[in-house]
Amino acid sequence: MSTEIALLVGLKLSGRNARSKASLISAEESLEELAVLAATAGASVADRSIQTRARADAATLIGSGKVDELKTQVHFHDASVVVFDQELTPTQQRNLERALDVKVLDRTQLILDIFARRARTREGQLQVELAQLNYLLPRLTGHGAAMSRLGGGIGTRGPGETKLETDRRRIHQRIQAIEHGLERVRGGRTTQRQQRQVVPLATLALVGYTNAGKSTLFNRLTGAGVLADAKMFATLDPTVRHIVLPSKRHVLVSDTVGFIRNLPITLIRAFRATLEEVVESELLLHVVDASSPAAEEQTAHVLTTLNEIGAGETPQILVLNKIDLVPGKPDTAALARRILGDPEHQPAGAVAISAATGEGFEELLQKIDQTLAVDPLAECAFRFPVGEGAPLHILHEHARVLATRYDDEYCYVDAVAPASIRRRLRRYAVRP
Repeated sequence: MSTEIALLVGLKLSGRNARSKASLISAEESLEELAVLAATAGASVADRSIQTRARADAATLIGSGKVDELKTQVHFHDASVVVFDQELTPTQQRNLERALDVKVLDRTQLILDIFARRARTREGQLQVELAQLNYLLPRLTGHGAAMSRLGGGIGTRGPGETKLETDRRRIHQRIQAIEHGLERVRGGRTTQRQQRQVVPLATLALVGYTNAGKSTLFNRLTGAGVLADAKMFATLDPTVRHIVLPSKRHVLVSDTVGFIRNLPITLIRAFRATLEEVVESELLLHVVDASSPAAEEQTAHVLTTLNEIGAGETPQILVLNKIDLVPGKPDTAALARRILGDPEHQPAGAVAISAATGEGFEELLQKIDQTLAVDPLAECAFRFPVGEGAPLHILHEHARVLATRYDDEYCYVDAVAPASIRRRLRRYAVRP
């Protein structure tokens, strides 16, 4: 399949509608990120433009004058797709496709397309299809040229045109079937997690902005052969491996999908089963590309996403990766303070490393060991369903049980347990 020629379009709001520069990535930086996304999806970016307006145009987002200018660029570059950095409404997308007479995508559709290309396992493919259908469902009526596109290209991977042309009832049925399938996957993942917890091991998860170097670090930590390249979202399907710390303790490490600014909510919901590996972890290795000019903004977006999925309170080590690309010999503490920006989000520690060269690797292992060594005891109470013996067994093996009582449905236990066990059993907790 030949490479598609793409034009990129951004919108910069001026005046009262402009957001705080301190809290938002600039339109230029955002469009640069969109260019990387487009290249990852297999497009060749011919040109890019930013429209400055006081407010978004309801009909076309960028206004009729800019649309006419864009149409000239489409003909000049013989472009086959125009990608907008903002999410388009169904009406805007329909109007733009009619005016430009080419395929029109927005940022969300582009990310969904990359996920469709990257998904390897059946679980990943189902998650992507679910996200695509949920996103496209409200756009089916009068969707225009996008519904009649034939052939391949970015924006057409995933569930396929024939599914999208069926009526809403059949699409709802497909969505329900996928959700049931993912629930079974979630149940299987929970079973695997419980089996791992029979011999409790501390669990770590690598998180961070896409392309921060998580998979390269994961491979160096574990010796795994996880795909690691310079393109965004190289890793979709979670991989779990064990490593041995300097103290000789064994811990489990999982690599996870990278986060990104404006990660579609449909994807966050669809990848719930995958993100559970993050939520259930006892320590997060928050990997940051320290050489990126947008490191502070990217870190803020990751922290926001962690809060959204319920992992905002989990201890973190800030891993300042790609330190070999930072000029001079940077001060780790000063660099961490600059990247974090918000003192309320201080991690358990910060370590400067290069996953590519191995610099700082031993210091990172020591920091993990020191952080996991803190496992304070506290009194707590649990309520276990009578039929679930595994969590009760974990509590007896790794905590001091003070009292046990039963009724027809539950077993109630008072205990003194370490923090790691309390986190593992938190869904059974009556009081923390």
